[in-house]
Amino acid sequence: MNRKIAAELNIQLWQVENTLKLSEESCTIPFISRYRKEATGGLNEVEIARILDLHQKAIDLEARKEFVLKSIEEQGKLSDELKEKIRQAETLIQVEDIYLPYKQTRKTKASIAREKGLEPLAKRIMLQNYGALDPILEKFVNKDVADNQEALQGALAIISEWVSTNESTRNAIRRKFEHEAVISAKLVKDKEEEGAKYRDYFDWSEPLKRCPSHRLLAIRRAEQEGILRVGIDIDKEEALEILHKKWVKNDSDAANQVALACKDAYNRLLKSSIETEFANLTKEKADLEAIQVFSQNLKQLLLSSPLGEKRILALDPGFRTGCKVVCLDEKGDLKHNATIYPHPPKNDKKLAWAKIRELLEIYKIQAISVGNGTAGRETLEFIEAMKLPDTIKVYSVDESGASIYSASEVARKEFPEYDVTVRGAVSIGRRLMDPLAELVKIDPKSIGVGQYQHDVDQAELKKSLGRVVENAVNFVGVDLNTASKELLSYVSGLGEQMAQNIVDFRRENGLFLNRKQLLKVKRLGPKAFEQAAGFLRIRNAEYILDNTAVHPENYVLVEKMAKDLNITLKQLVSEPEWVKKIEIQNYVTDKVGIPTLQDILSELSKPGRDPRKKMAEFVFDTRIKDISDLEVGMILSGKVSNITKFGVFVDLGIKQNGLIHISNLVNEFVSNPFDVVDLNQEISVKVLDVDKVRQRIQLSSKGYLVKKS
Repeated sequence: MNRKIAAELNIQLWQVENTLKLSEESCTIPFISRYRKEATGGLNEVEIARILDLHQKAIDLEARKEFVLKSIEEQGKLSDELKEKIRQAETLIQVEDIYLPYKQTRKTKASIAREKGLEPLAKRIMLQNYGALDPILEKFVNKDVADNQEALQGALAIISEWVSTNESTRNAIRRKFEHEAVISAKLVKDKEEEGAKYRDYFDWSEPLKRCPSHRLLAIRRAEQEGILRVGIDIDKEEALEILHKKWVKNDSDAANQVALACKDAYNRLLKSSIETEFANLTKEKADLEAIQVFSQNLKQLLLSSPLGEKRILALDPGFRTGCKVVCLDEKGDLKHNATIYPHPPKNDKKLAWAKIRELLEIYKIQAISVGNGTAGRETLEFIEAMKLPDTIKVYSVDESGASIYSASEVARKEFPEYDVTVRGAVSIGRRLMDPLAELVKIDPKSIGVGQYQHDVDQAELKKSLGRVVENAVNFVGVDLNTASKELLSYVSGLGEQMAQNIVDFRRENGLFLNRKQLLKVKRLGPKAFEQAAGFLRIRNAEYILDNTAVHPENYVLVEKMAKDLNITLKQLVSEPEWVKKIEIQNYVTDKVGIPTLQDILSELSKPGRDPRKKMAEFVFDTRIKDISDLEVGMILSGKVSNITKFGVFVDLGIKQNGLIHISNLVNEFVSNPFDVVDLNQEISVKVLDVDKVRQRIQLSSKGYLVKKS
């Protein structure tokens, strides 16, 4: 099992074995990746997760084999040869093919025929000897079988089942589907108007192996909505020829009947079975690709640049209902809320300007956060028209999911006395300060990056996105004394209950002064401490290393480094030039190798540093207010808002995002847009086409972008 995993991932067997051993010891993926590099050979979070997933898949396969073996044995049909064949099967499909003839199912034409004693007749026909069939058929006519025709039809039903459940036959048809299957879609009658957005697929077909994941998911969504009928087919005559070559021996009457049974087997049993198999396999593959894209987008969004601890005025824009305004202090605590009406129908700009200026002065505001939803662009222009001091920066913030948060139980507990509009504005302000800390409060699939998140396997999506959030949180690190329960719950080794216990401990005992105090938290034992401590920071801690990513298990080692340099620990941590003087080889032990030592020195050089990029200002083109202002040939500035397999969506500061098709990204072939751009990246684009009816904008970034090295 482990050798197969190592071969599939192209890594060493010992890396797989050590990773699985650590996982069995309740070590988390972030902990293994960060603090056990010597054991894994420096595997990253994605590689470790892949090992664990493949291991679980292998366990599930073995469990299915045991079930199949037991089921066949209970039927008294398990030979040593069959047992070995099942044991040696490498895939679930192989196991299911072997099991198919023995599977206990509902009554079928074949099972009814067997009950009537017609299986010996089927065997006689399968011999395909020359001669008339009627004399043979007559021998099977009895009280249960009315005549020759009924006997023949029953025998052919049994033969059809033999053909359709034969492993080599299924593999031959399967190979045909794999190489030549065509997926097609047809419009369901009278659904043209309802399914207008799917009109590209009303009469459509494409080789299945070339159908990209995003297209397949769109087609399957339309099928679920009752708009399209979708099928997967191969050439029927060629399929029947495969069956004839295997099963039909000559041109006797019996052989002609076997040929009819082959046709029935394909039409009634085999085609639908293999078609369903390929529909499931391609859907699973499309799901995994979509989840991977979603995960990459989510990771980049979670690691977006934070503005940091600033006093924020945040606006949740709106027209008729006005713009909700909130003022937050450096910790993100709500200090004031109000509503202004600078847009139609009220157009009360003067009063709105006066209110904003008053709040800026009272709360000593350092930055303004404006949601990018409805009326977002107009609200930005309203603020920019105020000619504020250069010291007050204005930012447009992606508000995707803010409404989900504002109506959630988390938001209700946090702000029980305020309505959803206030909560939403607070979320927009906090996202500017620290996107990660705020976004962890929202179901990842509601954040708004990626596509088809509601169409893919929800269990796989939840697992994958949960890992992304966990990895992002632990990559950045968490302030033990300020983090919310939601943020703490993603820290390695904690979870929701221990996160709540930490919050309760903090409320009852005051701020944590050192990491050791974690062991006083209810239910937080040595193992949880080992997994979590390195990812938790304590600002102004009693012990200086408690505000670094250095794990407590290596404190003695760092103290020795300082002692060997004849300086204090504080000097080593606060004066980077000392770190350069450390002879790393002198500190290698049987437990601590070069990778861990390099991580320690890197952390000592920049203790407690936030690994995320610093936030930069960005201004959209002021000429563009809505899609009607766009003209072909315009060169505009935009921000990457979403990355998909087929291209990149760009926020131009208006309601509709533009699309750069993958073929228009750069002047060379691109297989994955993530090789070219990052989420929230600022880019220049050229307008290629504007479809004002369908509200679609086609862009190009050729000449402005290059592939990442």
